[in-house]
Amino acid sequence: MRAVRLHEHGDADVLQVEEIDRPEPADDELLVEVAAAGINPVDTYFRDGSYEPVDVPFTPGVDVAGTVAVTGEAVEDFAEGDRVYGTGIGNGGFQGSYAEYATIPTDRVVHLPDGADLTEAGGAGVAAVTAWRALIDHADLDPAEYCLVHGGSGGVGHAAVQIAAAVSARVITTASEEYHDELADYGAETVLDYGRDDLVDAVREAADGGVDAVLDHRLDDYLQFDADVAATGARVVGIGENSTDPGFTNDGAARSKDVSYQFMSMFNTPDLRVPLRGAAHLMDTGDLSIDVARSYDLEEAAEAQRAVMEDSFLGKLVIEP
Repeated sequence: MRAVRLHEHGDADVLQVEEIDRPEPADDELLVEVAAAGINPVDTYFRDGSYEPVDVPFTPGVDVAGTVAVTGEAVEDFAEGDRVYGTGIGNGGFQGSYAEYATIPTDRVVHLPDGADLTEAGGAGVAAVTAWRALIDHADLDPAEYCLVHGGSGGVGHAAVQIAAAVSARVITTASEEYHDELADYGAETVLDYGRDDLVDAVREAADGGVDAVLDHRLDDYLQFDADVAATGARVVGIGENSTDPGFTNDGAARSKDVSYQFMSMFNTPDLRVPLRGAAHLMDTGDLSIDVARSYDLEEAAEAQRAVMEDSFLGKLVIEP
């Protein structure tokens, strides 16, 4: 089979397509014929060694959707031909999904309903699980609450807008003006240009004085902002940052309103199947659509990884082998 491989850590040019043997699933694994594999920033971190270096040769790709080709001997809940999607491979412990076939443990994959698109599901894993964990598990988002999603056009952001809308929260999000109409269509009640000078006041006005929950992907830029726009008892969930030393300029804004902060990583999810099933249900009912901005083939994996870090787009990028 054909697979993208790296034999040393480095920039995107270390990615090469090779012919390798098709893997055999372990007893608790599935061999999946890959329909689509999401491109995520985390894929580039495993490639360049920013995270703990992986053993090489290695195939990247955390997200996957496809059809079961072979089941491990101990597998009972899946059968050949089942449509599935999952996440959590391609992270050092398991070879990834930039390939024609990939093995995946059954605790990282779920059945994909007929109403869900395989290509969209290929890009759903990290984005949907992160958004679900942040808003449903950590923020405990309730109907009619005001929810601020920073960066609504991103992979996690556009999934979070839809998940928040699906629980009938009142969604406020920020994005470049070119994406405002699409995010409104996805359920955002208010879409604001993230570069406007009066953004704090605009968020407060849209939230009738303060937001109840915040999903923040750039804590180094918005940690203080989140405190300033929070309602009393607000919950802020941080999923990332560009600089590793975010800090308050006035923590009194958070203390005076009993604001709670939760910092999280998708890879700490106790059972990935729970948010995966939740997102699959929303994809089946049409309440969650993963916007596939671009699709690449295996030979374009290097370009896809450059694009995910450098380009502006709405939604997700995928590889279709």
